[in-house]
Amino acid sequence: MELQDIYYNKSEYVETASGNKVSKQTVLCGSQNIVLNGKVIIQSDAIIRGDLANVRIGRYCIISKNAVIRPPFKKFSKGVAFFPLHMGDYVYVGENSVVSAAVIGSYVHIGKNVVIGRRCVLKDCCMIEDNTILGPETVVPPFTRYGGSPGLAIGDLPECTQDLMVDFTRSYYEHFVPRKVA
Repeated sequence: MELQDIYYNKSEYVETASGNKVSKQTVLCGSQNIVLNGKVIIQSDAIIRGDLANVRIGRYCIISKNAVIRPPFKKFSKGVAFFPLHMGDYVYVGENSVVSAAVIGSYVHIGKNVVIGRRCVLKDCCMIEDNTILGPETVVPPFTRYGGSPGLAIGDLPECTQDLMVDFTRSYYEHFVPRKVA
């Protein structure tokens, strides 16, 4: 299934030397602590909280509109500590999702309106269905599909999940093109 072109207004995006396309409507808090490894798309009104702790995002990741990426925290008797958030390669985060995971592996698909609780670990090649809420410290095994509220395992993914996510995110990146000005 070939993706349709997704058009964006070139004046609303900044393209970096490594091919990242970041909307000017994005809120990047503590941008010195945010590392994008190349060919990452961050759409409008997304929020990335690098001011809390380091955020590393792998290659070919897509952060959709209104998504929030924030490092996980742990409460201690003396206060709260934030920990770095590391996202692997070929990850898709759907619109209006809030991610506060400790680790997101590679080849992960996170649907729309998803809440990933603090310090969750999403292993490589897993899928979180639309409208799912994962409780804090949930560990999602590889090749597993999670859904519901609270999020539970609802099925397995095929062995080709890695290839499917590579194809999907690369295709999305290639089809994310500037609108031609008439």
